[in-house]
Amino acid sequence: MDNLAAVSAFLRSRRDKIAPEQAGLPAYGQRRVPGLRRGEVATLAGVSVEYYTRLERGNLRGVSDSVLDALAQALRLDDTERMYLYDLARAAGPAPGAGARQREVRPTVRPSVTRIVEGMPELPAYVMNNRLDTLAANPLGRALYSEMYADPSCGANVARFAFFNPAARRFYADWERMARFAVGALRIEAGKSPYDRELSNLIGELSTRSDAFRVMWGSHDVHVFRQSTKRLDHPLVGVLELDQETMSLPDESGLSVVVYSAPPGTAAEDGLKLLANWSATTGPEQDADSTSEPSNRRP
Repeated sequence: MDNLAAVSAFLRSRRDKIAPEQAGLPAYGQRRVPGLRRGEVATLAGVSVEYYTRLERGNLRGVSDSVLDALAQALRLDDTERMYLYDLARAAGPAPGAGARQREVRPTVRPSVTRIVEGMPELPAYVMNNRLDTLAANPLGRALYSEMYADPSCGANVARFAFFNPAARRFYADWERMARFAVGALRIEAGKSPYDRELSNLIGELSTRSDAFRVMWGSHDVHVFRQSTKRLDHPLVGVLELDQETMSLPDESGLSVVVYSAPPGTAAEDGLKLLANWSATTGPEQDADSTSEPSNRRP
């Protein structure tokens, strides 16, 4: 990822979102463009207009933490956006040598993590990296995402599934929200790992093949997967309203364990039991239109 361009576009996009009134500044007359002017951001951050202009051109090399904090406050950044700004500033430092990049290793799922995921047979669970690849899943996790695993073009990647497979727009009841979160998560990772070739290739592929991804990527919004409630319309058992928890592993691997659950006594709990039974007797390898699918699909 081009760090200068990413910094410049991110700062401009945040500046454009803030009305003068939100920043406690007077607004005189009609403005030709939305948001704050550079001089107003500079005043709020306590730096000169010339210095802020340099920052907005993408040059964050050597910028102190105090200036970054002032800039984050002036632009009203949330915690995720602030973290992204700091990642961009770190990436603005000297690039690692070619040898260092070649020594980068792909994180692997430790056997102990696999045992944890496999030890939750009644809950869909999988291990995901920061590129949104699912590296391991228990049987119910594979059954829940059976359409993704059945599509070789997805490569078991949640972002590819969301933007390339038409079934995803039905599977995710709020597809727009989920897609924006996926894009925002990839942008966060691009800020952390600007020299990750696989990540760059993935973003390039998504940008080339999906107009929707291109538009969302251009918004420069950032997101982190945490707890959320998702409505998933599974082709076999119907709509499931599930709680999703994303737990980062306490190491430098960048891996997370994602687990879905349903409140006791709900239709979603019944749906998961039905899906688990199908997974145990048939398996997600079968096509979703298989004659062995449950006959009591929930609406």
